[in-house]
Amino acid sequence: MVFTDVTPVQLEEALTACGTPASDDAIRSWMKRQRIRLRKIQKTKAGGTSPDRNDQFENIARLIDEYTSAGNPVFSVDTKAKEQLGQLFRAGRSWCSEAQVAFDHDFPSWADGVLIPHGIYDPVRNRGHINLGLSHDTSEFAGDSLKWYWNRIGVQSYPDAESILLLFDCGGSNSAAKYIVKYDLQQLANVIGLPLRVAPYPSYCSKYNLIERRLFPHVSRVCTGKLFDTLDRVVTLMRQASTQTGLRTTVHVIRRLYETGRNATEEIKQFLAETVRYEDLLPKWNYTLVPQNGQ
Repeated sequence: MVFTDVTPVQLEEALTACGTPASDDAIRSWMKRQRIRLRKIQKTKAGGTSPDRNDQFENIARLIDEYTSAGNPVFSVDTKAKEQLGQLFRAGRSWCSEAQVAFDHDFPSWADGVLIPHGIYDPVRNRGHINLGLSHDTSEFAGDSLKWYWNRIGVQSYPDAESILLLFDCGGSNSAAKYIVKYDLQQLANVIGLPLRVAPYPSYCSKYNLIERRLFPHVSRVCTGKLFDTLDRVVTLMRQASTQTGLRTTVHVIRRLYETGRNATEEIKQFLAETVRYEDLLPKWNYTLVPQNGQ
């Protein structure tokens, strides 16, 4: 790899000073032939590998086919990067008659609040939804987000659903290893009355989650270079995320405050030991939560 911080103009001046003058155009032409151009760093190198990666990808593909063939919903779920609400700078450019004005420093204390965009993507209907949280990214918030979506949108789209497939990442508010995540999902299953089958993507493979490629890039596109100065503006912008292939996006705000640092008690662990149905294939990741009467 060739790397330089010298511009073509600077190269022209340096060559002229050495007695070998070359025009700016000639230098640019040479750089093009050498494939030297401005590039940005690509975030493609995995932080590690999982020995069960291929088996889990094949399992996810099988489950998607199984659920879609039966007319049951498949939801790809993840939390987008946290955003600050207020007159703070946001990268990118946008078409406008005059420049938007932001504070000259991005101090978090100058923000009017925080935004937690929890996304749900339905690949069959090509529909995306964002629940904007104003508190913390917790498993309880993720459960409330899924509950709101199912009660307002999901049940109308899949009135005959017998089970829901949830495609998660392995970490964060959807961590496959945390009891409290399973507990909050169990409470969700109890409320909506449907089994929840969970199939996380392997470790270090979150970028392959469908929502990362089919919804979040379009949400980012409509928001780039725009101030998040008011909550209404953020909602309006994100609702504009769409594609020519039919993607449409809905947005809702969840104003509840969520407690951080919740951990599963021994009682919760014992309860989950009796209710969670682990799959034979990679049980550390794959499991089903069946509604419990009276819980």
